[in-house]
Amino acid sequence: MSTPEPVLLLHGQPGGASDWDLVVAALDGRVDTLAIDRPGYDGRNQAGGIRHSAEAALKRLDGEGVERTVIVGLSFGGAVGAWIAAHHPDRVEALVLVAPAANSDSVVPVDRLLAAPVVGPAASAGMLFAAGLLTLAHPVRQRVAKAWGTSEPYLRRTATKLLNPDTVRTFTVEQRALLDELPALESVLGSITAPTTIVIGTRDTVVPPAANHLLSQQIPNARLVEIEGARHALCVTHPDRIAELIVEVASGRPSAEAPPDGNPL
Repeated sequence: MSTPEPVLLLHGQPGGASDWDLVVAALDGRVDTLAIDRPGYDGRNQAGGIRHSAEAALKRLDGEGVERTVIVGLSFGGAVGAWIAAHHPDRVEALVLVAPAANSDSVVPVDRLLAAPVVGPAASAGMLFAAGLLTLAHPVRQRVAKAWGTSEPYLRRTATKLLNPDTVRTFTVEQRALLDELPALESVLGSITAPTTIVIGTRDTVVPPAANHLLSQQIPNARLVEIEGARHALCVTHPDRIAELIVEVASGRPSAEAPPDGNPL
């Protein structure tokens, strides 16, 4: 398998196309990419759930003249990619799901709290605003940038997004969608025919690794790649490894397994 079409990159929740910057840099032109801002985070389109984001992604592919390609999805974006693969198999050459939240087991108690009526929006706003304010503080930003191997300007942009009321509204809508739409997505995972690689960190505290062990059984012939000691933000903490996997999948030459990676973040 080889695709000349740009690989579609779908960010997580909250997030934006720039979350893939380190991965795109690590790809160094070996694969063309199309990173998009999902609805609600793009400043133009109304927020929605998994299907809503999937339909927006397909519309963008249509606009770019892309008929069939590799889809790479992070977290919530992984659910979006899986939805497209299940409902529009003709559009998907292969899937790379990075720390995906794509089945009911990926929903943890905090997700249910953040999706709850009244309490959920308030809790989401408090969590995102606190994270944004902390990240804007130079000492914190400096420490995180050093630990993650990323740049302070990237973290500053991320903090600004977290403080944006549109981000909070979109995050809240998507939290509800996780509870409402994941059961329906889970019921069609077995129909996915695209070669699928699932990449997880063994210390992910956002999406339980056990949920993605199950996901690797729910999607036929899925390959599970574990990055030892890694957490959830793999596109930031392990961009080189994610880039290598994308190249392998896009070229149709996936390796048997990922090498150990000791970065604990």
